[in-house]
Amino acid sequence: MDAREVVLGRQGAIESPDVLIIGGGINGIGVFHDLAQQGIASLLVERGDFCSGTSAAPSRLIHGGLRYLETGELSLVRESLVERNRLLLNAPHVVKPIRVWVPLRSWTGGVFDAVGRLLHLKRNPGQKGALVVKLGLLIYDLFGMTLRTMPRHRFVPSGEQRKVLPALAPDIRAIGEYYDAKVTMPERLGLELLDDAEETCPGAVALPYVEVTGMNGGAIRLRDVIGGSSYEVRPRVVVNCTGAWLDRVDERLDIHERMIGGTKGSHLVLRHPALAGQLRDIMLYFETEDHRICLVYALDASHVLLGTTDMPTDEPDEPICTQQEVDYLYAALREFLPGLAISNDQIVFAYAGVRPLPLTRGAVAGAISRDHELRMFEPNSARPFPVLSLVGGKWTTYRACAAQISDSVLARLGVARRVSTADVTIGGGRGWRSDPAEHTRLILKHSRSFGLAAERVEMLFDRYGSRALPFLEHLPATGETMLRHLPSYSVQEISFLVQRERVVRLEDVLLRRTSIALLGDATTPVIDEIGTIVGCNLGWTDERIRDEIAATKQLLSSRHVVRTT
Repeated sequence: MDAREVVLGRQGAIESPDVLIIGGGINGIGVFHDLAQQGIASLLVERGDFCSGTSAAPSRLIHGGLRYLETGELSLVRESLVERNRLLLNAPHVVKPIRVWVPLRSWTGGVFDAVGRLLHLKRNPGQKGALVVKLGLLIYDLFGMTLRTMPRHRFVPSGEQRKVLPALAPDIRAIGEYYDAKVTMPERLGLELLDDAEETCPGAVALPYVEVTGMNGGAIRLRDVIGGSSYEVRPRVVVNCTGAWLDRVDERLDIHERMIGGTKGSHLVLRHPALAGQLRDIMLYFETEDHRICLVYALDASHVLLGTTDMPTDEPDEPICTQQEVDYLYAALREFLPGLAISNDQIVFAYAGVRPLPLTRGAVAGAISRDHELRMFEPNSARPFPVLSLVGGKWTTYRACAAQISDSVLARLGVARRVSTADVTIGGGRGWRSDPAEHTRLILKHSRSFGLAAERVEMLFDRYGSRALPFLEHLPATGETMLRHLPSYSVQEISFLVQRERVVRLEDVLLRRTSIALLGDATTPVIDEIGTIVGCNLGWTDERIRDEIAATKQLLSSRHVVRTT
């Protein structure tokens, strides 16, 4: 990808795009990618970094949505399972199977309520026993038959339960097991889709840190958040994929209708080797006393992810995980692992995001639909272009949602779809070897070719998939210089990311190009060291480097409960 400043310098080439996509989260990126496959040169603008809003705050799952069965959203579950299976095939380097255990305290609880919810006679979530979950898992297996790559469900024998999880609460009567998928680095998946799109369609351009400020004589005004310059563009069609900010952006486009009623979801990353060691490849997916869903699974051998909350909110800017939410998550986990030692000292990272759910009056958060809706607003005297606004949308179904939006856009442009994205491999998934023996042979081959230890090559392929190969080819004959304060990364690796992945701020590297912040490695020495590398690559002054370092430390301490000392 060309640097952002280079692309901004070509502003004349993008002032009349066929399509302007507002919002660089996964749904906007999905539309950008789909249209690029059709040869449509879109302009995408994002007021922050790519995938820095709600798309940066998921449970890091690509899942069918077992709980959506409870609210009778059968079509959403079916679509989600098919899209999950597609992503396992199209992005195997970052989307991996995960074994899910559902611990249950009764066999027959909630049978009649579940039937009522399935038939839309009742909306709010309720108790679920083993029989209800068994029925749900049978439907899950049925809907997931298309492109199936993982085992069907089962119920775990009691002896196996205690052997695997000895800390499990003694009153657990049954455990249902099924498979879903996790995404190891969602922000990178979004970035690879952008890169693929620009490669496929050279006229397509994605710009971070550019916001929509309003309209002027039928044109849309854009502002460079970093440099302050303003631009005007005259698109034929606008797609608003700004998620929780949808209503605010629509107001600037002369659309005055409230459509979003978001809920905040918070997650914790804990450094807890004992719990990670017990969980291994299992995610616990459990119901709280107020019938919300929480989950916990290991990110690696030392860290676990614990989430999530579901709290109504009207404020999407800078959401934070509160101590009240932390206590709620701890209490929920202790209901199933009562002897677990857990405290704030183990938190290395916390994050929160606002789900862009449809405005719903009176429903509890867990009962609000997770499906998406498209709203088309026709041109008027002040706005000579149609606006397609996306309400909702989620990581798992981004591709199907994007295809639906693209079909509407193509119809407006009078262009026929020429390519389906259903089977398009993404970024580092191209050339990926899913067979363990083949993968090992590939790692050893590159280890010999580039003179690096096999463990280091394996680490790079784990992070970037086959996109690690261009980095290896870019290395000088002298090899890598590992970071002094974080030797799992090198100076060359950080520099490569900055040069090739449209980095603008120091936080972009620590939070979204890598998992350094997520895993609690963004200490003061690491931030200082990487800040200098980023600054050198982007030509920053010493003052700008100091400002970026200070701003990043402030961001981590204020929004992510991170101690940087």
